[in-house]
Amino acid sequence: MTRTEPVTPDAATATTAADEAPESRPTLLWTVLGLLFVLVLGAGARWLEDLVPAVAKGTSLEKSSLAIEYPIYAIALGLVGNLIITLLGLRDRIADAVRTEFFIKTGLVLLGASINLSLIVKAAGPAIVQALLLITTVFLFTWYFGGLLKLDDKLRALLAAAVSICGVSAAIAAAGAVRARREQLAYAASLVIVFALPSIFILPWLADALGLTPAVAGAWIGGNIDTTAAVTAAGALAGEEALQIATIVKATQNALIGVVAVALTAWFAFKVEKSADARRPGLGQLWERFPKFVLGFVAASAIGTWYVNNTAAAEAKKVIGVVNDLRVWFLILAFVSIGLQLRVSALREAGWRPVAVFGTAALVNLAVGLGLAALLFHDFTS
Repeated sequence: MTRTEPVTPDAATATTAADEAPESRPTLLWTVLGLLFVLVLGAGARWLEDLVPAVAKGTSLEKSSLAIEYPIYAIALGLVGNLIITLLGLRDRIADAVRTEFFIKTGLVLLGASINLSLIVKAAGPAIVQALLLITTVFLFTWYFGGLLKLDDKLRALLAAAVSICGVSAAIAAAGAVRARREQLAYAASLVIVFALPSIFILPWLADALGLTPAVAGAWIGGNIDTTAAVTAAGALAGEEALQIATIVKATQNALIGVVAVALTAWFAFKVEKSADARRPGLGQLWERFPKFVLGFVAASAIGTWYVNNTAAAEAKKVIGVVNDLRVWFLILAFVSIGLQLRVSALREAGWRPVAVFGTAALVNLAVGLGLAALLFHDFTS
């Protein structure tokens, strides 16, 4: 019988699926081919963004075509690509090329260059308050409800971290902290993606239907959608100002990953597992789990703000335009990767209880998040 290995902190960033057989492990050639596949799908999304409005111009579909932006095309093509690689049995071979985390974090650092540092400073106060209250409320609810449905403590920790903080990244950090099994991490990651995909389209629509201001809409989106990539996609659909606020709010939540991971490490070591020889977590673990891209995002904002303030307006606009175009490319590749990574099979394996816990917690997150966003950002102006 095969022994199930826990996810240690060092192994938490490894593949979330079961170890592949030696013959199916990715090679450099397959990684290169996979990256080319991702790039082709990304180029297709950029092409469709220009083609569809041009074809629909002058027809009854013109207005609708203009409302469909690159995140929708990228995710749709990613799902098509997912079907192709699944049918051809190539999913594991090109897995190393599907770098959602790298693409999205690079795109967000580049986004920082177009956000004035003063906006980050101004939004930091309410964003921190929202993050602390929302994460605490949703995490404790998910932990409590998961206990009522008798979920394994380690799976409860993964689901609570994922739904309350920032999806897959938080689940990975939590998995390392509580030494969860690889299949538990794979399941939690799949749940995150399945719930995040419809949120990309539903939340911007709801924000518009409710008449929310761009700041409130952005804070709601940033505080509720579980993955940074999906937050960026939804924010882009809601508008540039909403995107900026959503990014700042989500970056604030991301910054708390390390705090939650260290707290979980301590809780499981001294309370749940009661290990006598467990090491007491310290500042080193906090820094190890801190999402470094947040620092890059702030640094890019500071550099961009300085450059715009010390350069001729025309030249600054040209350079920032190039950076923004590069940012869009990285985000498109991230959205394509979201579609490519969806694994429906993982959801069938664990039954209905984790889905019920995650879904209920997501609804609580929506309600509490909307209230906090409306309270903290109702009179926010950039």
